[in-house]
Amino acid sequence: MTSDHDPDSFDWLDAELQDTLDEDFEIEFAEPMLSMELRKIYRSQHPEMLDRKVYFRNLLRLQAELIKVQDWVQHTGAKVCILFEGRDSAGKGGVIKRITQRLNPRVARVVALPAPSRREQSQWYFQRYVPYLPAAGEIVLFDRSWYNRAGVERVMGFASDDQVEQFFQDVPEFERMLVRSGIILLKYWFSITDEEQQLRFLMRIHDPMKQWKLSPMDLESRIRWEQYTKAKEDMFERTNIPEAPWYIVEGNDKKRERLNCIEHLLTKIPYCDVPSERVSLPDREYKPDYERRVLPDDLYVPKIY
Repeated sequence: MTSDHDPDSFDWLDAELQDTLDEDFEIEFAEPMLSMELRKIYRSQHPEMLDRKVYFRNLLRLQAELIKVQDWVQHTGAKVCILFEGRDSAGKGGVIKRITQRLNPRVARVVALPAPSRREQSQWYFQRYVPYLPAAGEIVLFDRSWYNRAGVERVMGFASDDQVEQFFQDVPEFERMLVRSGIILLKYWFSITDEEQQLRFLMRIHDPMKQWKLSPMDLESRIRWEQYTKAKEDMFERTNIPEAPWYIVEGNDKKRERLNCIEHLLTKIPYCDVPSERVSLPDREYKPDYERRVLPDDLYVPKIY
C-alpha cells in the first residue's frame, strides 16, 4: 500500500484537478472564432483587464464559498431567489454560469422563461413566475424575470401603458410578500456602456459560435438604447424598495463583473458552515462466481480520438 506521503498516490487527484482546470479554460475561451483584427480591437479597448491568474484564484475561492451556501441552504431549508436583469450582452449569463458551475443542479436551478403563450398572456401577470419560486432548500436564479414588463415589454410595445402602470403598483407588494414568506430575494442589474454593447454585438456577429446569442430583440435594443435607459431609470425609481433593493453590477470588464457580483451575493446570504458527516469510500464486494458479460462491439461509441 502506498504511503499517505507518497506523491505517486495522488497522481489521479492531480489528473482530476487538471481536467477541472481544462474545463475552466474552455469555458473562459471567449474568442474561439474571432479574426486577429477583432481580437486586437477588443484588447485595445480593454487594456486593464484582470490578470487571468488573479481571476481564476478568486473565482475558485468564491465557488468554494458558494458550495458552503448550498450546504447551508439545504441544512436550514432556506429559500434563495436571485434575479438577473440588465442590458443585452451585459454578462448576466456568464455570471449565472460561474455561480452554478460547481453547485448541485437539484439545489441551484436556473429559470429562463420563453415568451409567454397566449394563455399565459391572459393570466395574472406574476402567475407564470410563481411555480418557479424556490421551496425550502432551493436556490433559484432567474435569467430575466417579471421585470420583463418594465423593460422589453414596455419599450417594444408588448404591454400597454395601463399594464405597465399596474405592474409598478403591484410589484413592490408582490416582492414584500415573497420576503415575508421567508425568501431571500436579491435583484441585480448588469450595466455596460453604449460603446461596450456595440463592441460585444459586433463580436457576436462575427463569431459563428456566438451568433445564436444575437436575437432580433437584441438588435432592436441597439436602436432603442435611450428608451431602454429611460425605462431602467423609471424601474429603479419605482421598484427599489428596502425589502428588496436593486444592486447594479458594472460589467465592462467581464471577469471583474463576475467576481464582484459573487462576492456581493455572498455578503447578502447569512450562511455559515454546517455540520457534515465524514465520507468514506466503502469496499467493493467481490463475488468469485461472477463473470462479466462480453458486450457486442456495436454498442460502443467509436474511438475516433
